[in-house]
Amino acid sequence: MPRTPRLALALTSTLTAGLALAVAPGTADATPGSGVSAVTLFDYTVGDTPYVLREITIAPGGSTGWHEHPGTLHGVVTKGVLSHFDATCKSDGVYKAGQSVSEGSNYVHIGKNLGSVPMVLDVLYTNPAGQPLAIDEPNPGCDFQ
Repeated sequence: MPRTPRLALALTSTLTAGLALAVAPGTADATPGSGVSAVTLFDYTVGDTPYVLREITIAPGGSTGWHEHPGTLHGVVTKGVLSHFDATCKSDGVYKAGQSVSEGSNYVHIGKNLGSVPMVLDVLYTNPAGQPLAIDEPNPGCDFQ
């Protein structure tokens, strides 16, 4: 086999393995989201603080999956209703269009769309530099996802 195809094959294999590691969940029992899509509207760092504005849409019946954030976030529901549950399996808020929601760091929770229309949430994340926007967590023992 000529040298160039071997090098291309080796690079492709290495990149594929790296991509698989990058997208693999960090927690074996993490609860993935379903029916969720997000678009980044703004991503800018001031000093050591990144500010990321995203529009998150959860389809009817969908959820974010259990997760936490390393920083704080502030959001506004622009369409639909967001049902929010904490790690004790209790509702900690129901947010309708026009209402705001804030979350502190290291707070395990899940957001769900129990309605019949898509829920849209504009969220401003202020996480520590180098940290992900969210960290997947296992279900804390609730009988719903």
